[in-house]
Amino acid sequence: MFDLIIRNANLVDGTGAPARQADIAVKDGKIAEVGTIDAKAKTEIDAKGDLVTPGWVDIHTHYDGQVTWDPYLSPSGWNGVTTAVMGNCGVGFAPAKTDKHDWLINLMEGVEDIPGAALAEGIDWQWETFPEYLDALDKMPRALDVATQIPHGAVRAYVMGQRGADNEAATPKDIEKMADIVEDGIKAGALGFSTSRTMLHLSKDGEPVPGTFANKDELLGIADGMQRGGHGVFEMASDLNPAEKEFGWMAEMSQKTGLPVTYALLQNPLDKDSWRTLLQMTEDAVADGANIKAQIALRAPGLILGWESTVHPFSLHTEYQPYADMEPSARLAELKKPKVREAIINGAPYFMETADHDGDGLPSGQGIGALITLGFNNMFRLIQDGVPNYEPRPEDSIAEIAKAESKAAAEVVYDMLMENNGRGYVFLPLLNYANQNYDHIHEMFQSENTVLSLSDGGAHCGVITDASFPTYLLSHWVRDRSRGARFGLEEAVKAQSADTAALYGLHDRGIIAPGMKADMNVIDFDALQLGEPEMVYDLPAGGRRLIQKIDGYRYTIVDGVVTYQDGEPTGKMPGKLVRGPQGDADAQRLAAE
Repeated sequence: MFDLIIRNANLVDGTGAPARQADIAVKDGKIAEVGTIDAKAKTEIDAKGDLVTPGWVDIHTHYDGQVTWDPYLSPSGWNGVTTAVMGNCGVGFAPAKTDKHDWLINLMEGVEDIPGAALAEGIDWQWETFPEYLDALDKMPRALDVATQIPHGAVRAYVMGQRGADNEAATPKDIEKMADIVEDGIKAGALGFSTSRTMLHLSKDGEPVPGTFANKDELLGIADGMQRGGHGVFEMASDLNPAEKEFGWMAEMSQKTGLPVTYALLQNPLDKDSWRTLLQMTEDAVADGANIKAQIALRAPGLILGWESTVHPFSLHTEYQPYADMEPSARLAELKKPKVREAIINGAPYFMETADHDGDGLPSGQGIGALITLGFNNMFRLIQDGVPNYEPRPEDSIAEIAKAESKAAAEVVYDMLMENNGRGYVFLPLLNYANQNYDHIHEMFQSENTVLSLSDGGAHCGVITDASFPTYLLSHWVRDRSRGARFGLEEAVKAQSADTAALYGLHDRGIIAPGMKADMNVIDFDALQLGEPEMVYDLPAGGRRLIQKIDGYRYTIVDGVVTYQDGEPTGKMPGKLVRGPQGDADAQRLAAE
């Protein structure tokens, strides 16, 4: 007798093969049979009319703190994710000397907008070294599998102390010690190493992440440690400036060690076609023998602006400051007052009094602050026709609505934020939206050298809900997109399961075939839908985060055990810490055939 049989499935197996009708039998946590199955099982699920897919493998999350207290890793668990890879962008919590705990929290809070008070209360520091961190994670029950990467920032601070935190150049001895730590972490089970080389990543104190300016010797020395460890992905967030120099060491590293190197590829609003050059550089490096993958996002990384968000269009207005630190309900009561509304709408950001202005009317030199408070041409009501719209039309912008209604843009956006009793939200795309459509993402997706990523699950708690990327893949890109080409169902499922798993050496999952890990989703495709964002205060110490409930997942299954049914957790904890590569690449390839 089998442990579980899913019957009458519309099976999309993760190989890219056409969907087909099939039953799936599970025994001892693995797929046992696929086809027409006459045998019985302890548990049976009738999936007639539903999609059955592999569980989603999300390779870019930031649950490094949350993983120590939340066995469900919400909201990723709500989105059918059965394996989450964390430790991205060079930030994390191991290795960690006792006197660096607060510093590491400060770093994570600044870079990833995770409330520091929640991290301070939630993390029980049962480790110093990275292997000890893995041991601590291994002891905890969880509903899904988690995997780790070794963060450059923590390693640098551990080896170099304040010199590392201050981004001073590493000495040969420093590099040797860092490489040894990385080797030990890889041997203990980390799937890779991560670093940040972008000026967008700053600590809460405004300092660049340690490793931002690391030279080639340091990076290649660390890669040598990874090679000695026997495996690993070298992941980075980078400005790729200058691109030729960055691709030079990336290609050399991959060619020398045989390890994959992966970086974030996004459309830059200041140079909207530069991504093509970067993708061509990737393809050229691959043709020369390097293993480089560009991680792409499924929509515009941006900000969801509301009164309770980290920022909103009036957060820098002088007239708003008396209300900024109020408890939310008390603040809302004040914002509803006509005199308060009028004063804030007629006010201006504090920097406007002395700022110079560029050609489009935004104050020059003010960066993201100007976009948040004055970038009305690129702000949009998030909820349209009752659902979130992440690909709005140019004519839907705040500026265009204000023009059509003969109102000030500030008045329009204020009233949008007051919708739903003060819980209205405005979407501000920052990257990937220079043309105000997603046609370029469709083009990026066609490349064999890109991989779906960048959900940032667990991070940017006050301004994004991008952990819903895997669900958005099916609901928007496969089913609903009306402004351009869509993705095929089978290629989309493969991209979020087999392809993401393979990059990190997880060859035992991502495909529904005999012998593979029984991680699956049973999905009511027509009902699949992202909900409205909601700010909740459910992190430790009452920490704030923006969440987005999901409809349409009938079952999520990990190791053959149902972990979610109709969106609700079952309380079962089959998940585990993944230590190192899993399965065999040749076996996965045979399963795909």
